Amino acid sequence: METTACVEKRRTIRKFLPKPVPKETIAEIISEALWAPSWGNTQPWEFMVVSGPLMDKFKTENRNALMSGANSKPDIQMPEKWPDAMKSRYKDVGRTLFNSLSIGRDDVEARMNYYGEMFHIFDAPAMLLILLDKSLLLEYALLDVGLFLQTFMLLACDRGLGTATLAASVHFPQVAREVLPIPDDKHLAIGAAIGWPDPEAEVNLFERKRAPLEELITWVS
Repeated sequence: METTACVEKRRTIRKFLPKPVPKETIAEIISEALWAPSWGNTQPWEFMVVSGPLMDKFKTENRNALMSGANSKPDIQMPEKWPDAMKSRYKDVGRTLFNSLSIGRDDVEARMNYYGEMFHIFDAPAMLLILLDKSLLLEYALLDVGLFLQTFMLLACDRGLGTATLAASVHFPQVAREVLPIPDDKHLAIGAAIGWPDPEAEVNLFERKRAPLEELITWVS
């Protein structure tokens, strides 16, 4: 697949087929994605690929933590406020997403069930966790994490795989640390679901939007 086609085709997948992804395939994608740039070629990232029984256990415990109202303290805190333009885009994609699932604005139960699916990692067969050493300046290292993750997702898309970058995968780090062998000296940066997209699921097909160029770019000469 051409690079431009991969960039335009890649999207967040929220429903996967019940089909495992071979370990060798994930290893190949990570190996190729290691060519992503990083500051001074420091390559600060480390990875944990989760699948099988431990993946099932993590998904269940992570969802239970959400539904039980457990306290959350992610290693990397999410922002609580967004500029108006960004908040508008966020609300727009949420509205389109719930419309694709025929979930009404006031259907609190259905919305909560959707969030439960999100924290169940959309039932993906595998998950990539990106770890960072606690000694790093996180704000800077996260730039490199983003470069790696985009490269990984494009390479996965090229193989017909789907991905979903999920803050929900690291929202309850205590769950991850209880279930998975995460070293004490590592931060949980972000996780991504990996699997084969369900080609008929409306939630994988709704129209996506991007801000017009004139809103985002200033030409200076």
